[in-house]
Amino acid sequence: MTATATTVRADCAADPAGALTFDLAPAAAPGPEAVLLLRRRGAAGSRPGGTVRLPLSRSAPGRLRAVLPHSTVLPEGRWDAYVEEPGTERTLTVEPGLRDLRALVDRTPATGTATISSRVPYPTLDGRLAVRCWLRAPHAEAGAIRLGPSGMTVEGVLYGVTAGEGAVVEARLPGDPAQLHRVPLTASGGPGGFAFTLPYAPLVTAPVREEQLRQLWLVPSAGADAVRISRILDDVWSRKKSFVYPGRPAADGVSAAPCYTDDNDLCVRLTPGDPAAA
Repeated sequence: MTATATTVRADCAADPAGALTFDLAPAAAPGPEAVLLLRRRGAAGSRPGGTVRLPLSRSAPGRLRAVLPHSTVLPEGRWDAYVEEPGTERTLTVEPGLRDLRALVDRTPATGTATISSRVPYPTLDGRLAVRCWLRAPHAEAGAIRLGPSGMTVEGVLYGVTAGEGAVVEARLPGDPAQLHRVPLTASGGPGGFAFTLPYAPLVTAPVREEQLRQLWLVPSAGADAVRISRILDDVWSRKKSFVYPGRPAADGVSAAPCYTDDNDLCVRLTPGDPAAA
């Protein structure tokens, strides 16, 4: 028998603790055992941690509600939403409705928090509802980025580990460990606060013939494991195209600019060409 697919529209709201509430308006009433299914993209359905089932309850005429508690741990990744009716072959695709994510803006967990969790509902390119989840332990949250004529200064907050003697930030070129540049980390602001200034010129250690992304990692003390610098404590599920910074000269014929990846990890982009022309 071929499965029947219909759609459900879901409004989402977040609370300051990180819980998500989904209010669904089904096009056709699902059965009494229906659940909101979150399936991690790229994970097989039988793989542990690959699916989460949230019970649905009637909240108003024609409306069903599911709650994802903040205490429910979701592995990092992108989670697609469906409505599933156990015992049937009926699956309903969930489309995004209103998203009230004001509680996620500029979140500031206690600096003693060992594990940082962030979940942001968002619309996929093909019009479905998904949730982007991050789970970082420890975590370096990027804050303000100030651009200078030949480099940048970044402020942030470190969670789950304390910066100590020998703390540095590393600009790494993936796949080429020889192209590594370090700058010192300094304390800034309140508990866990950090800052660093990264000049662009030392990043150009070889001819740049195509775009390069230098990943930024924070090493909290000499010999400690590095922590990826990212920005995940707000309501932006992907900063790659929405946070665009101007290029500055890094070397003859090479421009540099801070940028974010699709996963909101902070990088420096090196690009061959004249930054003034760009």
